[in-house]
Amino acid sequence: MDANTGRVVSGPDVISRGFVYVKESENLMEEIKQVLRNEIEKFEQRNITDWTTIKSLLRDELKSFIHKKTKRDPMILPIIMEI
Repeated sequence: MDANTGRVVSGPDVISRGFVYVKESENLMEEIKQVLRNEIEKFEQRNITDWTTIKSLLRDELKSFIHKKTKRDPMILPIIMEI
């Protein structure tokens, strides 16, 4: 994210370790990225810039989405890099 504007410069990137086999779940990974993009767009529209709030809301939304799709509850670690 841009440090001055709070806008997304790149990403999101999703990394999975031991949750699903990525090559067999490419569609799921793309859906996850789209969910993240949609949530980030909502934050930009509502001018939410607090890192803790963003991370918490992303984690909650993603947890709900993944549970609906896979019936699993993976550990979700949102990492935001400011440039």
